Amino acid sequence: MPNIRPVSDLRNYAAVLTEVRENEPVFLTKNGRGAYAIVDIAEQENYEKTKAALKLMCELQKGRLSGEQNGWLSEEDVEKHFKERFNV
Repeated sequence: MPNIRPVSDLRNYAAVLTEVRENEPVFLTKNGRGAYAIVDIAEQENYEKTKAALKLMCELQKGRLSGEQNGWLSEEDVEKHFKERFNV
């Protein structure tokens, strides 16, 4: 069951922070609506890694679809492109 507290409980933030654990965030409400979440730092790092992996997979999927629809580039063309772009 989610731990939901009003943001005013942060007046005694030490008590709120003792309730935060990995995979058990504390959700804060403002004027009766969800506004913030306090999460364990390890959980936040895991979230950032997952978000980066999803972004990478989406970009790889775009590249694969582009290759299938528009044709693939040869290794030499790719190498030439990057050499021109980065003045190598």
